[in-house]
Amino acid sequence: MASTASSSSTDYNPHPNQQDGDTIQQQTSTTDYATQYPSAQHKPQHTNPDYGGNPLAHILTADYGDQRLQAFGGAFQPGLYKPPARNFANPAPLGLAGFALTTFLLSLINLGTCDISGPSLVIAPAMAYGGLVQLLAGMWEVAIGNTFGGTALSSYGGFWIGTAIILTPGGFQIAEQYTGTGDFDAAFGFYLMGWFIFTFMVWLCTLKSTVAFSSLILFVWLTFLLLGIGYMEAQTNGTGAPTVALIRAGGATGIIAAFLAWWNMLAGLADPANSFFLVPVFHFPWSEKGRAIREAKKNPENGEHV
Repeated sequence: MASTASSSSTDYNPHPNQQDGDTIQQQTSTTDYATQYPSAQHKPQHTNPDYGGNPLAHILTADYGDQRLQAFGGAFQPGLYKPPARNFANPAPLGLAGFALTTFLLSLINLGTCDISGPSLVIAPAMAYGGLVQLLAGMWEVAIGNTFGGTALSSYGGFWIGTAIILTPGGFQIAEQYTGTGDFDAAFGFYLMGWFIFTFMVWLCTLKSTVAFSSLILFVWLTFLLLGIGYMEAQTNGTGAPTVALIRAGGATGIIAAFLAWWNMLAGLADPANSFFLVPVFHFPWSEKGRAIREAKKNPENGEHV
């Protein structure tokens, strides 16, 4: 199920659980590209290759060296990336686990499960697991050169720490500073809308990755959007409280996001050494892996393993 398609015995794949063909050789010349993709032999040098009709596609122009690994949510990598140059463990599953558990707890409360409405239980895991642990995972992503993973995981770690501070009853007296009807809820809605904007921009960087990875970020920004609007309506809906229907909807999308985070976490953990199965991540057809599969189907004589 899992192989490391490499050009030499010294090639290194730190994520053996990726699908066959996930390790590719980055071509640096028109001749090499035409050899790998015969359908592009007669195209002008400046013509973009087939990206499956993706209007957001663009050509990588930098020299990325030899070996490149495919986009993988289990490593929090949204595109082609080099294997880490040092013997450093993959911190992405740890960050995903912290995000998943804390999101799961808060989303259950937003859904009104068992008629529980107070978020006090979330404060401790938001501070320690979803906050501090995820922040550390993001810093370790920076250490191995993953700018995307470092930015996203560290930011969401900061989100959970900030949320825990805001929701701590009496400790920082933030809510007590808002005296008007629905003012605190509306202000908290502004906070969530800011995170919706950030997450939407992060999601744009996952559209060439995998379905599992991109769907995770998709449901995270949907959750922020629904909750943000629901809280901002506290001043205008006549109740002085967040709109229940929107909060429930945000809770539902949050539950989905939590399980998608766990899915990507398991994909990053499971490999042939510790698991009887590998977790599918479903590459988009316009991704590098999807293109490689199409080329292999068009040219089976090349002997590429799909």
